[in-house]
Amino acid sequence: MEKHVFEYVQRDRKFVVEIGELAKQANGACLVRYNDTAVLSSAVCSNQVMATDFFPLTVLYQEKLYAGGKIPGGFLKRESRPTEHETLVSRLIDRPIRPLFADGYRNEVQVINMVLSADPNCSPAMAAMLGASLSLGVSDIPFQGPIAGVVVGRINGEYVLNPSVDELEASDINLTVAGTIKAINMVEAGAKQVSEDDMLGALEFAHAEIKKLCAWQMEIIEAVGKTKQVPDLFTIPAELENAIREYAFDDLKEAISTYDKLEREANIEAVNEKTRVHFDEIFANESLEPTELAEKQTYVNMVLEHMLAEEVRRLITEDKIRPDGRAVDEIRPLSSRVDLFERTHGSALFTRGQTQSCSIVTLGSLTEFQIIDGLGVEEGKRFMLHYNFPQFAVGSTGRYGAPGRREIGHGALGERAILQVIPSEDEFPYTIRVVSEILESNGSSSQASICAGTMALMAAGVPIKAPVAGIAMGLISQDDECSKYTILTDIQGLEDHYGDMDFKVAGTKDGITALQMDIKCKGITFEILKEALAQAKKGRMQILEHMMSTISEVRPTVSKYAPKVKMIKIDPEKIREVIGSGGKNIQDIIEKCNQVKIDIEQDGRVFVMHAELEWIDKAVELIENICREPELNAIYPAKVIKVLEIGAVVEIWPGCEGLVHISNLAWRRVAKVEDEVKEGDEIVVKLIEVGQGGKLRFSRKDTMPKPEKSENDRPRKPRQQKDEKPAEDVENKEE
Repeated sequence: MEKHVFEYVQRDRKFVVEIGELAKQANGACLVRYNDTAVLSSAVCSNQVMATDFFPLTVLYQEKLYAGGKIPGGFLKRESRPTEHETLVSRLIDRPIRPLFADGYRNEVQVINMVLSADPNCSPAMAAMLGASLSLGVSDIPFQGPIAGVVVGRINGEYVLNPSVDELEASDINLTVAGTIKAINMVEAGAKQVSEDDMLGALEFAHAEIKKLCAWQMEIIEAVGKTKQVPDLFTIPAELENAIREYAFDDLKEAISTYDKLEREANIEAVNEKTRVHFDEIFANESLEPTELAEKQTYVNMVLEHMLAEEVRRLITEDKIRPDGRAVDEIRPLSSRVDLFERTHGSALFTRGQTQSCSIVTLGSLTEFQIIDGLGVEEGKRFMLHYNFPQFAVGSTGRYGAPGRREIGHGALGERAILQVIPSEDEFPYTIRVVSEILESNGSSSQASICAGTMALMAAGVPIKAPVAGIAMGLISQDDECSKYTILTDIQGLEDHYGDMDFKVAGTKDGITALQMDIKCKGITFEILKEALAQAKKGRMQILEHMMSTISEVRPTVSKYAPKVKMIKIDPEKIREVIGSGGKNIQDIIEKCNQVKIDIEQDGRVFVMHAELEWIDKAVELIENICREPELNAIYPAKVIKVLEIGAVVEIWPGCEGLVHISNLAWRRVAKVEDEVKEGDEIVVKLIEVGQGGKLRFSRKDTMPKPEKSENDRPRKPRQQKDEKPAEDVENKEE
């Protein structure tokens, strides 16, 4: 196959797409170069239609550490399970692609993106998103794209497209947007309390570039794309579907009208079970093969699910009735409290309707930060939010084990929302971990985690810049173009599952700190986005007001069970002296101070941590003493630690010693050192000389009043040398 190369310039960088040389047995593949970044994307589909009620799409983003010139850590020295970052990027690419396949398409599709070379300033994630879209676009897979994605930052009020690492560090917005040439269909953002209008401006700025990237892809697809398959869409036999609807619709409609979640689910399941039994009796008379029977039973469950979705959507869009009876902009009942547990460093419980998060805060030393083994420039982080969703939260049994993609994604969203208000290392020198345990769930549990996490941090004494609350907005539309729609505030489980949008908005009273939007339709307009953001702000203010009624301000001190920390700054040149040869000095300090934790940064910051301030203060004093420089002519209290014939050795602080010569002990003549001072005496001395090698000479007499001269004070005669003779003897000899 002939190799084709296409180029697109964006800012001062270049996208180069190569098609036809690599991975030729895939349905579609391309190599995307973004300056020094290179990602190989491939798309493959099966030929068999699967009898499932969902589209079996798998999207993987894989970072090969050789792409950044790194060898994996650990014993095996090879890439193992996906990192958190890889999982999040996989979800980021999956979400805008999934809605762009026909309803009823049930062939399994896999899109694999391998990072082969990585330049942190040219995002591998954005190159992978472009590659995923193009590999599907040039293949024969019936993908209704293309899509494209960009990152938007803002520096000094100016939007920046696909910012570099340094630019993103200076930006108050970190926004990732994906969409088609017509509309936006995925949003992920973190922001430093940015207004709704500014965020809308960033979204419009992003979509302008997305349209250009989509147009470029369409040119490539037109040039080298394969003819699309005409798929066999999954359908249910019309006769059977009509029979099921006729039998179950009225009962199902009545069951849906129950407001309580568990009671409603029980009523719906009773209708479903009655329907299954009824049709099993019919199927039993048809002498079906086991596979045919299983297929028809699957059809029954699918039709029941479709009927439920249709009725929930109809009630909301036409009758304006939500499953629990609320108005479209009404928030479920709120309740919360803090200090649930004695020994944890901070805890809070937040309940919104039938969704409940219990969040726990733990404070640790800075050495306990999370190490990140990946291709990015970030090597670790000191703030973490982890989200756990046990199956009992929805009253069911299920899998327990390592967190899944959903748990990782929800935890990352909550972390991003609260990170914007976390104090710096200098302001609060701790590693901070928040764990959200979802104890009950009926929608918006990730946003409940943000609310509970914020209150737990305040209870733990973490000086956050402002409280953060989160709310999830929904959308029910009558068509893919969203010509008639209803926006819902604080969506619950049914509205999320059967709705067209899950738009999560978190922020403070001053602005947005995080966004996440997933949609099931082809895209949404800016008018819908603007209306949803305005409605979300109203709900957010109501939730913040409730949270502040529970805990109005950050606690002034951390828990008595939390470790205490002090930070001091020393001259970086003194770090070696503090550590000592082979770590001797610092180990000595740790032992003397009841095993304090000491972290020393290269810039001279020293963090000392212990449960008791007494030991911290002692360790700080010892460190400062090692780093102190004695000043010439300064006066110090000193302790005599050794008496010599020529003087006394004194210590002005631990580790800082010098000599007081016998002639400097007093103004009068001292015949013997012991006549003035003894070992252990406390005296006052003045530093009079700093000799070679830092040797110190002190004077005691210079700190004492100088006595006045008396008549008896006569100049002492100079000593006469043995070989010298009196002057008169010399004269006599000459005569």
